[in-house]
Amino acid sequence: MKELLGETAVRAARYLAAIGDRRVAPGVEDIARLEALGGALPEKPCDPAELLALLDDIGSPATVATTGGRYFGFVIGGTLPAALAANWLAGAWDQNACMRIMSPVSAKIEEIVMEWTVDLLGLPPGSAMGFVTGTTMANFSALAAARSAVLKRAGWNVEEDGMFGAPEIRIVVGEDVHVSVLKALSMLGLGRSRVIKVPADGQGRMRADALPVLDDHTVFCIQAGNVNTGAFDPAKEICSRARDAGAWVHVDGAFGLWGAVSPLYGPLLEGVGAADSWAIDCHKWLNVPQDSGIAVVREPEHLRRAMSWGSAAYLTPSTGREPSHSTPDSSRRARGIELWAAMRSLGRSGLREMIERNCRQARLFADRLHTAGFEILNDVVLNQVLVSFGSAEQTLRVIAEIQSDGTCWCGGTQWHGHTAMRISVSSWATSDDDVERSAAAMIRMAQSVKE
Repeated sequence: MKELLGETAVRAARYLAAIGDRRVAPGVEDIARLEALGGALPEKPCDPAELLALLDDIGSPATVATTGGRYFGFVIGGTLPAALAANWLAGAWDQNACMRIMSPVSAKIEEIVMEWTVDLLGLPPGSAMGFVTGTTMANFSALAAARSAVLKRAGWNVEEDGMFGAPEIRIVVGEDVHVSVLKALSMLGLGRSRVIKVPADGQGRMRADALPVLDDHTVFCIQAGNVNTGAFDPAKEICSRARDAGAWVHVDGAFGLWGAVSPLYGPLLEGVGAADSWAIDCHKWLNVPQDSGIAVVREPEHLRRAMSWGSAAYLTPSTGREPSHSTPDSSRRARGIELWAAMRSLGRSGLREMIERNCRQARLFADRLHTAGFEILNDVVLNQVLVSFGSAEQTLRVIAEIQSDGTCWCGGTQWHGHTAMRISVSSWATSDDDVERSAAAMIRMAQSVKE
C-alpha cells in the first residue's frame, strides 16, 4: 500500500506540474485512446500498480485542465493544494459522515466549518447546514425545508402525508432563474412551469418595481450572482417585502455569496442575510475538489424536519448534531474535511485576496477584449464576463476555435437575444499572465474569423 500511494503521489504531482504547459481541452487523439480502458472485464485480478499506470497514461491526457489557471468555462474553480491534500487523507480515512458515532472527526469538522461559514458570509448564527454535492442539491435541500415550513404553517405535514391534497404553495422566481432551482422545484413536486416569474433588467436582476403580491404561502427564490452576468437581485427590498408578508426567501448563491468576504463586493449582497435559506457551492469559488456544496437554513428545525428519515432501531441519534439530519443522503463521504482545509489554509485575508483577484482579472479580460473592438454585454460586477464577437455565427465560430486551440477554454451562452461567450474567472491558480495569454488567443481567433 505504501509503495502504491507513493507512486500515486508521484504521478499526481507530475500531472499538476505540467498543467500550465498543456492544452486545456484534450485532443481528439487523447479522447480516442480512452477506448483502451474498456473491453471485457478481466477474469483475474489486476496488479494495482499496473492499473494505476494504465489509468494515468491513458486517462490523464484526456482530462480537461479545470484545475489549471486557464479554464474559464461554466463556473468551475481549481483545487487548492491544502484542499487536495486533505481530500487524499480523507480518502484514506474513508469516513462515513452519516452519523457522529460513525465519524466523530467529520462531525466535529462540519461544526467548525459551519461556524466559519456563518462568520465569513454574514449569515445568521445558529443556522443549520447540510453538506451536499453542489448547488443543485443545496437548492433542493433548502427548498425542501421551505416547503415543509410553509405547509406546516398551513396545518399540513408534507413529510408524512406527501403533496397529494396539500395546500398550494406559490413559487416566485426571477426571469433569469438558474436551471438548478427549477430542477430542485421539479424534484420537490412543486413544478417548473407553475412558477411566477418576475421581470428582470438587462443584467438579469429582478425588477424591484415588478414584485408580485406575497403571502405566507409564498416561497421567493432570488439570485446572488447571475451565472451569466454576475448580477445580484435586490435582496434588501425583496426580503423586507417578504418579511412583512410572512413569505420564505431562498437565495441561490452558488458562487456569488463568496463575494461577502470582500468589502469591495459585500455591498452587492446587502439584505441577503435576512433571507430564510441559502445554497452555496464550494467546488466553485472556494476551490475545493468536486463535489461540494452547502445548504443553509436559518431555523434548524425546518431542515431537520425536511431531511428526517423516520425511525430505525439501529440508527440511534446522539444528543449532538447528527449530520444526516441535514442532508438527503445518509451514507456520504466526509466532504467537510476539504472545506476546513481550504478555509484554514487561506484564512480570511487569503480568501478575500483570491476573490478580489479573480474579479480584477475578469475586468482585465473585459478591458482587453473591449479595447480590441469586441462588445462586452454585461456590467462586470464580479467574476463573469459576456463577450460578443459580432454576429451569432461569428461568435460561435470564435468559441469553437478557442476550444480547439487549447490555450484556454470558454463556453457559449444565449443572453437576452445575443449569442455570447462566457468567461468565468474562478480559480486560485489563475495568474495575470494566464489572463493576458488567454485574452491574446481570444483576440487572435476572433480577428481570424472576421477576416
